Amino acid sequence: MAEPFIHLSGVRKVYRKRDTEYLAISDASFDVMPGELVALVGPSGCGKTTLLKILAGLHERDGGEVRIGSGTHTFDPSRDIGMVFQQPLLLKWRRILENVLLPAEILGLPAAESRERALHLLELVGLAGFEHKYPYELSGGMQQRAAIARALVHDPKLILMDEPFGALDALTREKMNLELLRIWKESQKTIIFVTHGIAEAVFLGTRVVVLTAGPARMADNIAIELPHPRTLDMKTNKNFGDYTRHIYKLLGME
Repeated sequence: MAEPFIHLSGVRKVYRKRDTEYLAISDASFDVMPGELVALVGPSGCGKTTLLKILAGLHERDGGEVRIGSGTHTFDPSRDIGMVFQQPLLLKWRRILENVLLPAEILGLPAAESRERALHLLELVGLAGFEHKYPYELSGGMQQRAAIARALVHDPKLILMDEPFGALDALTREKMNLELLRIWKESQKTIIFVTHGIAEAVFLGTRVVVLTAGPARMADNIAIELPHPRTLDMKTNKNFGDYTRHIYKLLGME
């Protein structure tokens, strides 16, 4: 049996401020296999982003176990994680190619190889020809595609995405969902995608991890057995509806 790429067991997180404590995550336990796209879904404020930050090494956990990597391969969060946030966070004074190259520059990777990879990634995300534009010259969806390319440029093993399409209009968001699935298939990266959109989670995920209202605990870990490539027509499929209704029920919304 294949070894999990990510293993979480009983993860707990407490925020402390002066004499008060706030339990953000009470118990998060699940595995992620190599190459999976796992969606984390739950109500606003349930601890999804906190859990992502623990995985990224930005927050310490207060209990439980987190293990990332498999076999003899070591895992270095500073080198092996790419992150995509709700806003693209592109540097407005740098052209798109220069923005994409930023992680490679910070890590001191070879310039010529990094530039070649950045150009390939811009082609992969549909931005060939826009390398020398500034962020303000691109639409919101195009900026977010550049942010995805930036997250991939140093060839990380894990991509963490924190509601990356939340600020986009509905039509652009649908297009970006399809774009992400295409990029995921071509790049073969392991992705954890945080969202509060239940339909989005079902559409994107190989599995959906459902978190309850904070303090977060895992309500279910659902394998999404919908065929690939995913199409928007699937959202009218009975199986798709069954998955979404099940998650609504878990969250007390039905």
